[in-house]
Amino acid sequence: MRRWDHYRFFEPSVPRRAKGGIRAQSKRGTFGESWWAKRWISVLESFDIGARMGRGRNYARSGQVLSIDIEKGAVKAKVQGSRPTPYRVAVEIKSISYANWEKLVKALSHQAIFVAKLLAGEMPQDIEKVFQAAGLSLFPDKSKDLKTECSCPDWSNPCKHIAAVYYLLGEEFDRDPFLIFKLRGLQREELIQRLGNREKRSDRKKRKSKPPPAHDEEKKIPISESLPADGSLFWTGGALPEDFFGEVQVPPVSAALLKRLGKFPFWRGKERFFDALEPVYTRASTRGLAVFLGEKNGPEVPSK
Repeated sequence: MRRWDHYRFFEPSVPRRAKGGIRAQSKRGTFGESWWAKRWISVLESFDIGARMGRGRNYARSGQVLSIDIEKGAVKAKVQGSRPTPYRVAVEIKSISYANWEKLVKALSHQAIFVAKLLAGEMPQDIEKVFQAAGLSLFPDKSKDLKTECSCPDWSNPCKHIAAVYYLLGEEFDRDPFLIFKLRGLQREELIQRLGNREKRSDRKKRKSKPPPAHDEEKKIPISESLPADGSLFWTGGALPEDFFGEVQVPPVSAALLKRLGKFPFWRGKERFFDALEPVYTRASTRGLAVFLGEKNGPEVPSK
């Protein structure tokens, strides 16, 4: 598509092939799996950015974004375009003030399910209502909430390079929803600490309101069994029961730990991180069982 910038004419540019860039892991046609990641993308697309969002999707999928650094209220990135030197992208998001965060934390602390989900790394479905009740918004409410810059010659702002960063941020929110709070001015550790402090204050108030327990209601501390008198038994131990290890078998869920950890942050490989490692976990489980049972010809674990 040809572009005009007042008196200058730009031919359609073709980006240089980037090496080791960050690649989107979402399936074609979608970005993000969680509701909060999709909400981020839908908010940005509602700002009427136009075809630049589509070109940004292509950049995000082809690995043109070389780096993304997320700070409080700001994102800095490098994107490989048509020129030899990568373009510098900067995104600033309007932060929520300290006083307003105090109001929000107080409201969140009154909802036990909200606190539990946040501590488990999940964004509560109705959390936006808490922000709205305080006259605030979790996600950017209007395009003016986002201040963006790119060193490319495109007069459009946001350009396709900024749009590519937007999409990859959506995927990163999928992995770590606390990054949304970080961009609004509050780190994960700060949020958890504030929620914890409010919970401690609430517990202290409850303890003060309860009468002290009677002496006859105090719990008795059980006396543990004494150690064996024979020193050799202490060091050698007794015979293990036959069912000491329980039932040993291949885990019913393959790569459970890998699934619990979630996506790798800003993955750069052509193959999805989980797809690359799951077969290794599956073969390693079978091989480990064979070694435990003393079988010599167990399957080999492939190397990646």
